[in-house]
Amino acid sequence: MPDLLFETSWEVCNKVGGIYAVLSTKAKTLQSLYKDKVIFIGPDVWSPVNEAPDFDECRSLLDDWRKGTRLPDDIEVRTGRWNVPGRPLAILVSFRHLQGRINEIYGQMWQQFGVDSLHGYGDYDEACAFAYAAARVIESIVDYFKGKAPHVVAHFDEWTTGMGLLYVKAHLPQVRTVFTTHATSIGRSIAGNGKPLYDYMAGYNGDQMAQELNMQAKHSLEKAAAHAADAFTTVSEVTARECEQLLERRPLVTPNAFEQRFVPKGKDYDTARRNAREHLLHIVAALTGKCLPTDAMLIATSGRCEFRNKGIDLYLDALNVTRTLLHSSVESSRPVVALVLVPSWVDCPRADLVDSMKSAQLTRLPNPVVTHQLHQPESDVVLCKMRDVNFNNQPDDRLMVIDVPCYLNGHDGIVGLSYYDVLPALDLTVFPSYYEPWGYTPLESIAFGVPTITTNLAGFGQWVLDNFGHDAAASGVTVLHRTDSNYGETVHALAAELMQHYHLAAADSRRRIQAARATSRQAQWKQFIAYYQAAYSF
Repeated sequence: MPDLLFETSWEVCNKVGGIYAVLSTKAKTLQSLYKDKVIFIGPDVWSPVNEAPDFDECRSLLDDWRKGTRLPDDIEVRTGRWNVPGRPLAILVSFRHLQGRINEIYGQMWQQFGVDSLHGYGDYDEACAFAYAAARVIESIVDYFKGKAPHVVAHFDEWTTGMGLLYVKAHLPQVRTVFTTHATSIGRSIAGNGKPLYDYMAGYNGDQMAQELNMQAKHSLEKAAAHAADAFTTVSEVTARECEQLLERRPLVTPNAFEQRFVPKGKDYDTARRNAREHLLHIVAALTGKCLPTDAMLIATSGRCEFRNKGIDLYLDALNVTRTLLHSSVESSRPVVALVLVPSWVDCPRADLVDSMKSAQLTRLPNPVVTHQLHQPESDVVLCKMRDVNFNNQPDDRLMVIDVPCYLNGHDGIVGLSYYDVLPALDLTVFPSYYEPWGYTPLESIAFGVPTITTNLAGFGQWVLDNFGHDAAASGVTVLHRTDSNYGETVHALAAELMQHYHLAAADSRRRIQAARATSRQAQWKQFIAYYQAAYSF
């Protein structure tokens, strides 16, 4: 048992992607095991006009350390609690003063670990400055607790914190380190650039591909951290094979789980589902001018805008096929609303939609497929694809596709609900991923009692196959077989699954919902935390 456990991530109190979901749901279980011996460290990227929504500052926490310590390089910190179940200790670290000496830090990392930062670009400098600052904070706290906490573990998530791990390795030999890659930077890049990742995996060299794809800095840092860490972990067997090939070290597998306290229960769930469905259907009506019945089938995909990796392209193509199948179906006239909950470069909420939502008279708006104004909508990949397959939500369409291109945090100006508020409204979620180290979105979905569709290329999909096989009725999860070369087959397989769900009898639908919830209960942190404890022991 660690006497002190640090976990550092760019997504602590900073909701950007799936790692936020991993850490925020894991926090309660860690807190129950280690009480206030676990400290999460995240970036202070906030300001008085844009305050951290999930951080409750409390200056009295770690007060003796703060008063008795002067951090180097004008590093500033704020102490408080992360406002998620468990409310663990959190430190937000300001790193802006390090920007002036970032090249000096890179020089040290080159000399000590061979990290090639010469070709760094984009978010590389900012991530490395934060990681280095976080490591100096860890150093300061460890020094303060000298002798009182002999067993210290510092856990770093993703390449963005790699430079912090390397500093700890070089300067704090008494601290044991864990490095978790939630997706290798070079594997994600190979997949995102349209190259066949799986058929040719055994032939790829990570260093060579990093040079070809201009990923030298991130890959070099990630590989150095993976080799320097006392324990190297990743989230699934799918990604473990990728790490072994591209980073040249076999990791421990620490699968992701979920915290059920995020899910409303009983009447609260029923109320949340009813309210969210009414609100979503109201948005559709205000946008398209068509009032839909309350039993309309609501489906969605979500996640970061990695068009190919997340299978957004395949989702839209399958909806195009489904549209044709629905028009030829005579068994039911129930409409389908397919949502794309994928953040893009939003300008502002559509003013005409805001007005239409307040109006008692329904009118079909121009461009009735998107809820927000976008910067450069002509080049937005989702809208381009929707134009290509001619989704325009005509009055007689049985299937309507709506792009909701904003973060669902409750403050977007149209939806006004968080993602977890929207989930109960859905009848089905779809995540036909090509590259998905774990797949948090389908796990979240079944935890909320929403059956889901994923693929065997997702770590979660493989976990379902290993534990439940292909029996979707027993698990609430359909796992599509996807490869480098069967895109068209998967499109039609997904369309067939959508039609099967569309025609499910009410009793069968209820059984799927119960099966989904039962499956999610087998993937809770209270079960999966043992994998992390093994990493800490290691």
